[in-house]
Amino acid sequence: MSGEERWCVVTGGRGFAARHLVEMLIQYDLFSVRIADLEPQITLTTEEQNGVLGRALKSGRANYVSADLRDKPQVLKVIEGAEVVFHMAAPNSSVNSHQLHYAVNVQGTKNVIDACVELKVKRLIYTSSASVVFDGIHGIINGDESLPYTDKPLDSYSATKAEGEAAILKANGTNGLLTCSLRPSSIFGPGDRLFVPSLAAAARAGKSKFMIGDGNNIYDFTYVENVAHAHICADRALASEQEVAEKAAGQAYFITNMEPIKFWEFTSLILEGLGYERPRIKIPAFAVMPIAQVIELIYKIFGPYGMKVPQLIPSRIRLLSCSRSFNCSKAKDRLGYAPIVPLEEGLKRTLESYPHLRVENQPKREGPSKASICLGSGKVADTLLWKDKKQTLITLLVLVAIYYNLIASQSTIVTAASKLLLVVSIFLFIHGNLPEKVFGYTIEKIPISYFILSEERSHQAALSVASSWNAAVNVLKSLCKGNDWSLFLKVVISLLILSFLGAIPFQTLFIIGLPVAFAAFYLYEKNEQAIDSMFLEALSLVCKMKSDITKKVAGSKKKD
Repeated sequence: MSGEERWCVVTGGRGFAARHLVEMLIQYDLFSVRIADLEPQITLTTEEQNGVLGRALKSGRANYVSADLRDKPQVLKVIEGAEVVFHMAAPNSSVNSHQLHYAVNVQGTKNVIDACVELKVKRLIYTSSASVVFDGIHGIINGDESLPYTDKPLDSYSATKAEGEAAILKANGTNGLLTCSLRPSSIFGPGDRLFVPSLAAAARAGKSKFMIGDGNNIYDFTYVENVAHAHICADRALASEQEVAEKAAGQAYFITNMEPIKFWEFTSLILEGLGYERPRIKIPAFAVMPIAQVIELIYKIFGPYGMKVPQLIPSRIRLLSCSRSFNCSKAKDRLGYAPIVPLEEGLKRTLESYPHLRVENQPKREGPSKASICLGSGKVADTLLWKDKKQTLITLLVLVAIYYNLIASQSTIVTAASKLLLVVSIFLFIHGNLPEKVFGYTIEKIPISYFILSEERSHQAALSVASSWNAAVNVLKSLCKGNDWSLFLKVVISLLILSFLGAIPFQTLFIIGLPVAFAAFYLYEKNEQAIDSMFLEALSLVCKMKSDITKKVAGSKKKD
């Protein structure tokens, strides 16, 4: 860069796409770059420290300014002396807070416009979203810029982005300011903290096998470097000769990789690239939507207490099941935009940037699972956790036979015992008369010792009974002293649960308990980490609510 120093500003400069734009601007040596974001100071990754950004910060070709766009004096300070502003700042789209989105995307954008007009900035390029024309109900195939803003926005992010974009385009020509708006569709690439990490987290939780909808919805994805390139194309067009600049200014442009693909095919390529299975079970969107609406309602109640934003919400279901593809002809004609990184190469670079998310690099459990320990880590655990599938299936068949022959028939205890002994006797007699081989298969004979209770086993059984009896006696002794409230509550709760279960017919308990026993422990072992984190999060919410209620009660007492 020669001659007088030229400065540009990138608002939200530490965001996903903005980081790539900053590095591209530095590499092209067109401007000195002022990076504006909320954090008090910039924190670089090791790669950034050793790369173009780290060198530019050291040499003074780039600097960092902490600023809140909702504060106009701070915005004026950031923009002063800049020739062009790339306005990319926005809250995370997954945050469900209309107040926050409106404050940044609308009020913050108006502050940026006012500052640009007041300080005579030449060009203002706004990062909008393809979602400003999407209502979440009607799919879009090859949509162009003639599509109007939707009357029913998908969420607060889309609604406020549309309002911010309208203000940007309206400001074009004010005091010599040239503006335009870019609408990238579904950005992906290295540094993404939402899409790819969410997919990997879902895969680890065993959810990657499901797809919402019929799997045929078409999508336009945009590699992040192409988004950065589109911003530079927009600046060049606005800085060009009068006819080109006037044609480019005051317009909105869809930006994509120009390679539409089925959404679930793209998702499958990422999951397979990370070593996970591709989605194969289709769930209709209408079947999932009621659950998503309940989850969103729960989030609205518990969100203020620290509940994380859930993945399964109505807006996300609509995004996953509808088609969204856009025509970039206008950006190509007026801005000279064309993707510089093809979709296949973008996918390759993305997957290479997430080695820590690959299935083989996930931490492996050491020792037995909590479910196995709870079940005693023996034959019972192996059966209920499906570790010995042959044993599990035999056990299930035996239990089903017992249910139909002894429980469902509502026989008396004597009749049931007689039937059981009759079945066992017939089985043993037939088994004993079978030859050693039948159709080439070896028949394992049951040894006589199998039915003999050894002295050691008898001793262990007696010790177990005695230990249980002594433990019960010790509990009674502790209760008699009357000073262990924790033990008292445990005993009371245990007895109440037993009395509740005792009121349920044995047949009903068997029907409910059998599937639960063979499914619950298995599912917990497979999703132990996710279930534990959900439990801890719920516990944290309860504790926070309890703390808030206690504070309110204490405050009301002080007032009284």
